[in-house]
Amino acid sequence: MMRSLGIAATGMQAMQTQVEVISNNIANVNTTGFKRGLASFQDLLYQSTAQAGSSSSETGTQLPTGTQIGLGVRSSGTTRVLTQGSLTETDNQLDVAVDGRGYFGVQLPNGTVAYTRDGSFRMSATGQIVTTDGYPVEPSITVSPTATNVTIDQSGDVVVTAANGTQSTVGRLHLYMFPNEAGLNAQGSNNYLETEASGAPIQGLPGDPGYGATRQGYIESSNVNVVQEITNLITAQRAYEMNSKVIDAADQMMQTTTQQH
Repeated sequence: MMRSLGIAATGMQAMQTQVEVISNNIANVNTTGFKRGLASFQDLLYQSTAQAGSSSSETGTQLPTGTQIGLGVRSSGTTRVLTQGSLTETDNQLDVAVDGRGYFGVQLPNGTVAYTRDGSFRMSATGQIVTTDGYPVEPSITVSPTATNVTIDQSGDVVVTAANGTQSTVGRLHLYMFPNEAGLNAQGSNNYLETEASGAPIQGLPGDPGYGATRQGYIESSNVNVVQEITNLITAQRAYEMNSKVIDAADQMMQTTTQQH
């Protein structure tokens, strides 16, 4: 009886984790470049009272099946689903979406380079192209305050038009890929950091083989499908309720056993 209580408790804990992941997905449905999370689970150890293939008699017969009782479930991690989000037009000349694979580099105040799919760029007081938090893109790109127009092509070239109509290239956006994107460490503010699991960043240019293209005047929406998340939420809620009922049933059985004694 006590074992069934513990097993059901692990099921409730697992479904709580599932609900938390789904809640975060739904909360970030409008977050630029957000990638939905997916919780994964593993069954726990098994206790064997009879091993399959063991002898069942003195004549050498063997048990065709064993007797194993599992001890429940545990969360084995959360994985980011890296599918492309839809591109939303903004008409802001400094909004840039990555159409394909790759992350923009962003220099944090401590000098560390973070990586993001959020291309909602702005202009700083000194003319640097920065994120909405004021962090400059990596490598740094500065636009003259007297420029009348900024054009960013699909190859990442940043071309400015001066007041006299002349055009000049002031820099180029770079993209970064990782051997294991799912291993990046999410920091909030749409930024990720390199980890040993992600591998070292591989720098490239928009349009290079394997890298996405840059789309000016667009941002990448999250890849959260609200209908799918609500369906998953209902499933997790039902599973939580069923595990709760197992605890109630086990408790009633224990009470019956106690009363008989």
